[in-house]
Amino acid sequence: MPKTPEQWLEETHTAKERAIFKLFLGYAPGVGKTFSMLSEAIRRHSRGEDVVIGVVETHGRKGVMELLSRLETVPRRQLTYKGTQFDEMDVDAILARKPAIVLIDELAHTNIEGSKNPKRYQDVMEVLDAGITVLSTMNIQHMESLTPTVLTVTGIQVRETVPDWVMHRVDEIVLADLTPEALQNRMRRGDIYPLDRAEKALSNFFRPGNLIALRELALRQVAQTVDRGLEAYLDKEHIERNPGVRERIAVCISSNPTAQYLIARGARMAQAIDGELHVVYVDIGADEAPDRQRTLNANVRFAENLQGKVVRLKGKTVAEPVAQFVREHHITQVIFGRSPQNSWRRYLYMSAIHKFLRDAPPVDVHIVTQQS
Repeated sequence: MPKTPEQWLEETHTAKERAIFKLFLGYAPGVGKTFSMLSEAIRRHSRGEDVVIGVVETHGRKGVMELLSRLETVPRRQLTYKGTQFDEMDVDAILARKPAIVLIDELAHTNIEGSKNPKRYQDVMEVLDAGITVLSTMNIQHMESLTPTVLTVTGIQVRETVPDWVMHRVDEIVLADLTPEALQNRMRRGDIYPLDRAEKALSNFFRPGNLIALRELALRQVAQTVDRGLEAYLDKEHIERNPGVRERIAVCISSNPTAQYLIARGARMAQAIDGELHVVYVDIGADEAPDRQRTLNANVRFAENLQGKVVRLKGKTVAEPVAQFVREHHITQVIFGRSPQNSWRRYLYMSAIHKFLRDAPPVDVHIVTQQS
């Protein structure tokens, strides 16, 4: 049975010699994440540290291939899937080799069926649990809570994601940064993709607006990681902080798949203000059909991956149970979703909101329009 996020974090935090998880974060392909990771690995190897490569994708880039040749590589495992042969990282071979440090590129990668774990970040957690330090890479758009934002900004649906709880296991984060203009110049020279793909990429994902927005998201994530590091240091050194009321955010969801946008919105708000995230579902008997149960369960899993505390309530209406929950748990902000609706449905919806406001204690309410 797959381990829960809590089990992964508990095991890695309680290891006798806790391995270090260092992440090289970027905002787009080509900013230099893998090159920076390899450069650090070579420096550490030259100092006598036992460093090996678990998996590094070169994508045909000469600079990366040259650095790659200077380090020991653990042979990959060959798997056949639907008649095609694939090479995947061999987790058991790395554990048997037991180096001090291993390089594991592309954290968000989905492993081929038949691999030890479905996702590469699960491989990383297993390696860390064995006391082996990991250097890895990821682009910011693969962070699960950001996928709705990335879709809105770039129009691209990111399929491979890393749950936000994994970021809480990261000990050190390095931003591989490059100005959007410099990145576009690299693209035009053919340093990232072959020239026949470069022009298409420049007019799609690598548009200036996309790159600026993604770079901002990456910078914010690094700032949040630094803040968490400061909090951990203050706790360790028993340094007093200014006391304050911690924000508690409640996101109200249904079985509608668009609820994941609301959950992601709430998660980002909670991270930005170091608040608690509660995800509330009220069962009013409207989601008993199998297809609705499937989408509801998907929403719940999404919330749990973003470290939300999922709460299931029952009631004849949504407003009264949510108001009671807000009162009893001292919630400070509530997020409701609203889909584009015709006039009479909009009237019923606003009536429910007014009833909630009448029954609830003073609380900030965010009404977020969802795509239908």
